[in-house]
Amino acid sequence: MEPIALSAEQPQGHTCKLHPQSMCPAFGSLRILSRIEGSHPVMATDTGCLYGLTFVTHFYGARKSILAPTLGSAELYSGEIVEGTRAAIEAAAREPGCRLVPVVSLCVAETAGMPEELLPRRVGDAEVVLVRVPAYAIHSHPEAKDVALEALLRRLGDREGPREDRTVVVVGEVFPADQLAIDAVLRRMGVEATVALPGRSIDDLRRAGRAAALAPLHPFYKGVTRLYREWGASVAGGAPVGISGTYAWLKSIGALLNLDPALVDQVAQEERAKAEAVLAAKSLKGARVLVTGYEGTELAYARLLVEAGAEVPYVSTSIGADPLALPDELWLKARGTQEVVYRKALEEDMAALDRYAPDFVLGTTPFAAAAKERGIPAMYFTNQLASRPFFLSGGMAATIGFVAETLERSNRYREMLAFFAE
Repeated sequence: MEPIALSAEQPQGHTCKLHPQSMCPAFGSLRILSRIEGSHPVMATDTGCLYGLTFVTHFYGARKSILAPTLGSAELYSGEIVEGTRAAIEAAAREPGCRLVPVVSLCVAETAGMPEELLPRRVGDAEVVLVRVPAYAIHSHPEAKDVALEALLRRLGDREGPREDRTVVVVGEVFPADQLAIDAVLRRMGVEATVALPGRSIDDLRRAGRAAALAPLHPFYKGVTRLYREWGASVAGGAPVGISGTYAWLKSIGALLNLDPALVDQVAQEERAKAEAVLAAKSLKGARVLVTGYEGTELAYARLLVEAGAEVPYVSTSIGADPLALPDELWLKARGTQEVVYRKALEEDMAALDRYAPDFVLGTTPFAAAAKERGIPAMYFTNQLASRPFFLSGGMAATIGFVAETLERSNRYREMLAFFAE
């Protein structure tokens, strides 16, 4: 479901910018909805989309059926979308232990019309939540995660119980060790609990409505951020990435929750010292790296690499420009990054490969393949980085170590290029 590789010589004027070259955005919402315990998703879409999205969702760890009505030409002509979807909801609600039926409405259903008021809000013990993710409106799968999570929180977030003044909702799909590390550091500062979203527990979604603060670790959770501001909760900008980013983020959390300033500063200083020790042990100075992808986290990774000494002249991502991403963009441009491209296309990445002659490339599968064809070390951004810690000093060590080790093997790429050229 990734874009097909194009040559660098393809005319740039023909690049389609209506939406990024990414997998169907519904994948992002299904990825988090299918993992919730007691959740049985219903997908309102045509057979082709159902097949493709079910395949990639199971590939990424879903272990439950995804129900769907039959939506072909006959059903569309006869106006049976709502009836079919209601029947699928009833079937999902009968699944053992079902507490949540998220209805994922895609392009066909949204174009034909999916009126929320005609769907049930509850069937038996199961809440029914409509999640609208047509590709023509939601342009990337990271942003579809935001849409799904916002819909769940609006419906399930408990605003009636007592406010938990020292609880933080940490939002972002992160490596499991990262969440444990973040929770441990925040508790040392005086935070009583963290709620990690998206997660597996419906109860966490309910508790999240009572938290005093939100910390979106990724810059595409703009709908969730908007919701928490509507609720009057504090929002911490940025993320615990690198030396300066981690220190500022920890201080921000402390200020928002009115924690003991001396204790917060002590913990933040300790974490900063650990990050500085990581850089002292392993530097990327002298390396030129291109950071490209469609995960929405590319700017944060680029920031970490720059702080480690690398030159990152070009960064591209599938998400749109947003105030949540602006601080990282300005930080990067102040430190030598020449281009930050939102709603990227493969053609733009290929042109950057010609302009900047990098030592290392992080990107999508076709872009990484194009770099390897030139003897340039390259890794698939999603699988190679998402499978490692990233935040705080421990994540910094894992990410920088991975990039440094790859750069040390640069000769192998050139040797393979020479071998196959003979």
